[in-house]
Amino acid sequence: MNDQMAMLQALGFQWPSPAYIFGAILFGLIGLAAFRLGRVRQRPRTRWLGLALMLYPYLVSQTWLLYLIGLALCAGIYTDRD
Repeated sequence: MNDQMAMLQALGFQWPSPAYIFGAILFGLIGLAAFRLGRVRQRPRTRWLGLALMLYPYLVSQTWLLYLIGLALCAGIYTDRD
């Protein structure tokens, strides 16, 4: 087990911080709710923003950037309300 961890660290792999994991789960759940709401209310912008909220954590590796983008997408969903 220690050999595997050493090999991953030698390749540059780092485990995400708890703050990153919390943010990814939080924004993923908000994105799922927005996606479903956009589908029910037939609002394509809300649906696409919800999809973006669910998928963007796979592309972002810094915690501060995760929260910045997540809050911006949430603001976009908030402005698209009725």
